[in-house]
Amino acid sequence: MQMDTGQLLAFERIVRERSFSRAAHTLNIAQPTISERMRALERAVGGPLFVRGARGGRGAELTDLGAEFLPYASRALEVLASGVEAALQAQAGERGRVSIGVLESLSGAFLGPVVADFHAAHPNVDVLVRAGRQPQLMQQLYDGVVSTALVAWPCPESLAGELSRLLLLRERAVLVAAPRHPLARLPESEVTCEAVVTLAEPLLIMRWWLELPLELARLTQRAQPAVDVPMDTGRLMVLQGRGAGFFPWLQVADAIGAGLLHELAVVDLPPLFRDSALVRRAAAPPAGRASTELTRSIGRRAATLGVLVAGTA
Repeated sequence: MQMDTGQLLAFERIVRERSFSRAAHTLNIAQPTISERMRALERAVGGPLFVRGARGGRGAELTDLGAEFLPYASRALEVLASGVEAALQAQAGERGRVSIGVLESLSGAFLGPVVADFHAAHPNVDVLVRAGRQPQLMQQLYDGVVSTALVAWPCPESLAGELSRLLLLRERAVLVAAPRHPLARLPESEVTCEAVVTLAEPLLIMRWWLELPLELARLTQRAQPAVDVPMDTGRLMVLQGRGAGFFPWLQVADAIGAGLLHELAVVDLPPLFRDSALVRRAAAPPAGRASTELTRSIGRRAATLGVLVAGTA
């Protein structure tokens, strides 16, 4: 069975006009063309759809087969029209679907406001966010669960040329403690590696790097006993004054701004940074308008927070 949109449109217009000639005129096609379309459609459905020559030889009335077929043809045209409209809206970024994976340490304070604002601006776009650790995110990216991901950078997949980098973020790694913590009450010049090892009580280890920077690895080796905790656990502990730890700046910026935590500069430790990147698979099809707009929104927030590396937006 073969039929096309032109045949269904012709059928629907003949029903409306009750005339082959008037239907051909409104569709701006020749009458022999509309007659051929109906013959092809009738062959596809297995019988005549109209009684030709009705109403004194000038009209066209539906046969029983035509009356049975009409609601299905109308439904098909409605679905097609809805699909075209949805495609146009998706092209304009008004509808569609966006999906993104994100490191847990970037999912709240950084990405949360972006997603909220994006949804407010694009209420008809479906949004899927998946947070996790680096291996989970990479698997979801390759499985097609998410189309983009905010991951630690660089990573093995980037070195193999399997990823396309859309944005690069660089944030400071900062040592923080509660205001009444012993480290926070030291003069700035006395916040040394030795003081951190001695007074952190404990120095928290949190796995938010793919590989712990050498300077920090040496420092944590000296701080015993080792307390290795998830990021959220570590944040709660330092807020309660139970230990100190190095966090990516975005994870603690709000608490620092509110005076709940103090940022401590370790005078004999070089500055530490964490790089992360918004990536997509290099072999992925072109991004849709909605996905492109979400990427721009992430770039704007990163720029506002001062963590967007120039030239990567």
